[in-house]
Formats: sequence, structure tokens, C-alpha cells
Amino acid sequence: MTGCVLADAGPLYAAVDPHDAHHKRAARELERLAEERLDVMVCFPTLLETYSLVLFRLGWGVATRWLSEMNNGTLVNPVPEDYWNASRRLAAFPDQPITLFDATVAAIATRLGLEVWTYDHHFDVMLVPVWR
Repeated sequence: MTGCVLADAGPLYAAVDPHDAHHKRAARELERLAEERLDVMVCFPTLLETYSLVLFRLGWGVATRWLSEMNNGTLVNPVPEDYWNASRRLAAFPDQPITLFDATVAAIATRLGLEVWTYDHHFDVMLVPVWR
């Protein structure tokens, strides 16, 4: 699959929080994604993770608006095999605090042949192509 990147929670959150350390970077990258005509795909676990971050850090109103905007995006569900692949990834890196969220994103990106838009170095550790 080409023409899109799979988003991690970090840049999605940074784009909405003007006080986040990566906010300006996320805004520039969103512009670049648009210029390069790349869609941003979000898997449902990342949608849930990011919504929770926005809700607890920025409040219900911001979270509701953010979720409304995300409903217009390209969303993808993990398949059962993605969770098994994620579990194997976690077992392969016992010295790394990789979340199941991130391992699942890595598994989906691998299955779909996508780069991940992330600020998390664990994707490099997992040898997943990162969009930069």
C-alpha cells in the first residue's frame, strides 16, 4: 500500500497540544504530508490511545473536537495476527519498554508495507521503517 503513512500516537497528540515539545514539528510534518499527498492512516488502538491522552491532558472539549476530525480520516483495524506478531515483537526485545500499542502499530505497518510517522525510537529498535 502506498500513498500513506501509519501514525503513532506521539505526532497525533503533538499536533493538537500547542504546549507539547513536538507541536511545531508535528505541524510542519502535517504540511509536508499534505504537500507529498500522503494520507495519514490511524489504527484503532492508536485512535483510542491518543484520544485518552487528549482527554486527560487537554479536556473533554478538545478531545471531542479531535475525535470528530479523526472520523474523517483513514482508519484501520488490526487483525488477530497483528496482535500475535506484536506479542512476538515484545518478546524479542525484553530489555526495551515497548508498549503493546507500539508493537501493534509496528505489526500493522509491516503487514501493510507502510512507514510509521512517529517520534518514538522503539520503532527503529523494532526495525520498522519510519517516515522522516
